[in-house]
Amino acid sequence: MSYNVIRAQTPGNRNIDPASVDAIKEHLKQDGWALLRGFGADLPAFSDLTRQMCTTITFDPARENTDKTTQKVDAGLGPIGLHIENGNTPVCPDIVLFHCTQAAFEGSQTTICDGQRLFDAFDDAQKQRWSQKMTVKRRLPEELWKRYLVNEHPALDDPDSVTMEHIQQFKAAIPGQDFTLNTDGSLDYELTLSPVRPSALSDGLGFANAVLGPSHNYEAPTYTMADGSIVTTEEIEALRDLAETCTVEINWQDGDIAVIDNTRVMHGRRAIKDADRRLFIGMGRT
Repeated sequence: MSYNVIRAQTPGNRNIDPASVDAIKEHLKQDGWALLRGFGADLPAFSDLTRQMCTTITFDPARENTDKTTQKVDAGLGPIGLHIENGNTPVCPDIVLFHCTQAAFEGSQTTICDGQRLFDAFDDAQKQRWSQKMTVKRRLPEELWKRYLVNEHPALDDPDSVTMEHIQQFKAAIPGQDFTLNTDGSLDYELTLSPVRPSALSDGLGFANAVLGPSHNYEAPTYTMADGSIVTTEEIEALRDLAETCTVEINWQDGDIAVIDNTRVMHGRRAIKDADRRLFIGMGRT
């Protein structure tokens, strides 16, 4: 992992200097991710870096906001499967940043898997199957889908102001979506996407999606391929085993920041053994 580490030239300096920002961008282009170590960055410095890397900020409606740019990561104690952040949503962030303000004494490593390496490891049948379109279906509670829409719709700033017209406008703006609004306010939502996708920051195709990932704050989705077949549990487990051969770990230290190309690199987490770990996230589009 050492080749992905950007070390502070002046240890303890909380500011991320322009040379380090340039180094981050080069790592994202070449490797898909980078780790900043020794900067001693606090939350304001992390928020500032997030704004430098992302022209538009994205939020997860199920997470607690820490400021207008970042959120707290809280996804239970169990292991988290590899995924791209917000990978089952219509507006997926290009870049994701994580800031560890307090590292775990044991366990809780973040896992990193380059989707381009994983796609290269597929056999011909896997490459053909996952190069199809895929439809994700799940039910979303009213509170969560309205909070998401408020973040993404330019005319909204309050979940209580959402109307059917706003929903239809958002549907028309991003192809591949469909939904049914239920009497209890929940939404039966489906989105068609490409599980193998190009990176927004570098050349090449990669297996970068949320098929292997968690549904900690949401109902587990159903995945259907364009040929009509359902993605099975056995298929997912076989992919998980293969992905492990392309996976590295971040053993967090206090103050570390990881920056990830969310259109290429999937991330996850080993089981948490030290619940005092504190991690924050910032994400958005370039």
